[in-house]
This record gives sequence, structure tokens and C-alpha cells, in this order.
Amino acid sequence: MKLPRLLMALTVANLGLLAFLVGRIRSAEAGAVDGVLRGRKLEIVDDRGRVRASIIVQPAGRMPNGESFPENVMFRLIDSNGRPEVKMGGSEQGAGIGFIGATDKTHVLLEAKGTETRLKLTNGDGREQIIHP
Repeated sequence: MKLPRLLMALTVANLGLLAFLVGRIRSAEAGAVDGVLRGRKLEIVDDRGRVRASIIVQPAGRMPNGESFPENVMFRLIDSNGRPEVKMGGSEQGAGIGFIGATDKTHVLLEAKGTETRLKLTNGDGREQIIHP
């Protein structure tokens, strides 16, 4: 007689635990469907696994020429060879967008930095034009 009561008590306990866990799963799903994706870096890859687009939060640092830069956010569109063709960035100093041509020498840069703005056009032969307001 004690064995059926023990089995009945275990069955009731298991059903209670199951109901509790199912309730928690549903509440976790409801909170996760808020339409927000959070992270420090996002990469879009092609079918070969190569990064083709990225959004990165970069910490402050120094460029190879020694010039310092603040923390910034950088968006890049990358060609099939791994070369960024479009770059867009922003920080507390300002923002800019760059378009790269067939080589790194051919590019367009639109920049708003501090209280200044400029548009810089550079051809592959090195000729450039800078437009200020």
C-alpha cells in the first residue's frame, strides 16, 4: 500500500514541476520577442563564411601615425576580396562616410568633424579636389 501512495506523490510532484517549467519557458519567450538585437559587434557573412558587412563599436586608440581617436561606431560594406568599399563612422568628434573605388587611391570622403565639414574627391592618378562650404 505504501508503494502506490509514493508513486502517486511522485507523479503529482512531477506534474507540478512540469507546469512550473512550462510557465517559465513561455515567460522567457515573451520577453525575448521585443525586436531588439544587442551586442558589441555584428557581422554579415556570405555563403563561404567571409565577412561582407559589419557594424563594430571600436574602443578609443591610436592610429599608426600616432594620432589618437575616440571610441566610435564603424559600419563597413566589404567586397568579395575582403576590402571595405563603403565605410561609415561616428563618434563624439563627428561623422563621416567614405566610398572606395577600384583602388584605395580612388575615393570619396564626406566628413563633418568638430565645427568643420568637407567633401574630398580623389582620383586614382592622385588628383584631388576638396570642397569646403
